[in-house]
Amino acid sequence: MTKTLLKIGTRRSPLALWQAEHIKARLEARHDGLSVELVGIETKGDKILDVALAKVGGKGLFVKELETALLDGGVDLCVHSTKDMPAEEPAGTTLAAFPTRADPRDCLASPDGKGGTGGVAALPRGARVGTSSLRRQAQLLAQRDDLVIVPVRGNVATRLRKVTELDLTCVVLASAGLDRLENHAVITHRLSPEEMLPAAAQGVLAVQTRAGDERVNGLVSFLDDAAARTTTLCERAFLRGLGGGCQVPIAAHAVLDGDDVVLRGLVARPDGSAIVRVDGRASRANGEKLGAELSARARANGGDAILAALEGAA
Repeated sequence: MTKTLLKIGTRRSPLALWQAEHIKARLEARHDGLSVELVGIETKGDKILDVALAKVGGKGLFVKELETALLDGGVDLCVHSTKDMPAEEPAGTTLAAFPTRADPRDCLASPDGKGGTGGVAALPRGARVGTSSLRRQAQLLAQRDDLVIVPVRGNVATRLRKVTELDLTCVVLASAGLDRLENHAVITHRLSPEEMLPAAAQGVLAVQTRAGDERVNGLVSFLDDAAARTTTLCERAFLRGLGGGCQVPIAAHAVLDGDDVVLRGLVARPDGSAIVRVDGRASRANGEKLGAELSARARANGGDAILAALEGAA
């Protein structure tokens, strides 16, 4: 029997390849006669490792080349970490599936499993903490203005190695990535949303396809998890309403509560000196509307001033 071939576009980092292999395995297990091939693509974000994302273009740096290959027909679908995607998808593409969400929390991590034990409050005075995320930086400094934030970029292994190379106490990473790589031993503290609100869609994979491609969209439809879709679209609507990207510290975390979706969001100054927090609930069917409404409330409550100041400093 002739096999049907499907090509997945993916970044080449170990975590990105794990994510793509995971989707490949699920597709081949579900559809008899389907053969899935991974196509590794290097993105601009993978090449530029010595400059903060906020200074070189933000989230789109990790997806643009993949989306170009998708639109050109070089691949049939792409697998992304949804939090790395811009708030707006390019014309001609669709987010066809959001598989079940992994742990959305951030964590403190160190290669010896010791630095950062006890959480932010327990860090030694003047502790050097590695992260290039303005969202993480703002929330850390809002709690502890004595902390020294040290920029670190690269894949998970590179950032963990920087703990030793740069004499850091720990780095801040996404729990989901370490869980997927089965590298739990380096996690010293998982930060609750109360301690650090996650990035919009953190822990969620996105399966991106060409809009109107009925064959591929039909093959991947079973991957879509209703709860993950509801919370992810709610969070991304909040991000979109604030013009979200890596240049602005924005966080959003939604959970389901019965028939409702509950969202918490924030926008902050990078130094943590000002944080605007909002929260609300709506029916699941109105999740995206809730995200948009809370972004407008955040703007009205001081977010616009933060955004204007950051734009003026850019």
